[in-house]
Amino acid sequence: MRALLLVLDSVGCGHAPDAAAYGDEGADTLGHVLATPPALALPTLFSLGLGQIIGAKNPPAPIASYGRLRERSAGKDTTTGHWEIVGVILDQPFATYPEFPPELVRAIEREAGVEFIGNYAQSGTTILTELGAEHVRTGQPILYTSADSVLQIAAHESVIPLPRLYEICRIARRHCDAWQIGRVIARPFTGEPGAFARTSGRHDFSAVPPPTVLDAIAASGLRMEGVGKISDIFAARGITHSTPTTSNADGMAAIDTLWADARDGLIFANLVDFDMHFGHRRDVAGYARALAEFDAWLALFVEKVAPADLVIITADHGNDPTWPGTDHTREEVPLLVLHAGRSDALGTRETFADIAASLAAFFQLPPWKVGQSFLTQTR
Repeated sequence: MRALLLVLDSVGCGHAPDAAAYGDEGADTLGHVLATPPALALPTLFSLGLGQIIGAKNPPAPIASYGRLRERSAGKDTTTGHWEIVGVILDQPFATYPEFPPELVRAIEREAGVEFIGNYAQSGTTILTELGAEHVRTGQPILYTSADSVLQIAAHESVIPLPRLYEICRIARRHCDAWQIGRVIARPFTGEPGAFARTSGRHDFSAVPPPTVLDAIAASGLRMEGVGKISDIFAARGITHSTPTTSNADGMAAIDTLWADARDGLIFANLVDFDMHFGHRRDVAGYARALAEFDAWLALFVEKVAPADLVIITADHGNDPTWPGTDHTREEVPLLVLHAGRSDALGTRETFADIAASLAAFFQLPPWKVGQSFLTQTR
């Protein structure tokens, strides 16, 4: 019983029915990237059924089962999407703030022994242009947010070393629980004024989720491996082993290594570059290049999947690089399933939690409390 759950961070496939409520009606991450010249070929993904998912003309007959997933939870952030994928549906979204309340900021400052600069919403690269030099001069960490439920703290690695930055973020995490903030993110950077650059030392400190299907898999004695930022997203809950990564390429290499060694259990991986480097920065060409690189890797990986294995490829939300602003977009996400040699049309699923229900069925666990297994269609 060997499975891979692979989340292509932000690779949505068209606006959700309620997208207008989020200002995202018309957003379509995959559709708009594919429609932007030069032409982008994704032969492996199309061979699995992506053409059917996006309504392409005359797509090849798929070798995998395919469908779309529709999010039931309120929100369009990373934490909400990943939690629903593994069986937790949130009726209330995490809180977002254009700036953080003084009571919260002062509580973190008192316990951490710091004074912040910033405290407003801004993109991660722009905030360094605006406040990086002041931070280097004063030693005060930069506090900022975005349209997501995140409290982000940026610091130059030569001014505030990584262990100290992580300590400040852990303190912030404890205080953020009362304010319903999904994630605290450490954002280290290096360089000189005018040429600051964020480093791979990013670390997410997430709220602790309720029990998920990951807990059930781990409790059954199976290996539950998180790749990339998965362990961070779940505050390590339900994760028996973790392999942090620094890029999509690093994540794909880690999957190859872990898959070759795996005999049972779940590898749960997130490839973050689509979102972090290209979606938020509205870099269409970079997004297309990352998709092409993933597709080329996938062509080799598919050859290593046996009929008894389960491979699920999906996403957690959209981040249309052609869309105004720099925020995520409320979209449906693709669902591609390699299992038992089947190539069934799975339709549009009512919740991301159908993945949790399917994992429970695959690993012969009690039925998950939400969602419907699509393996009954692929067995």
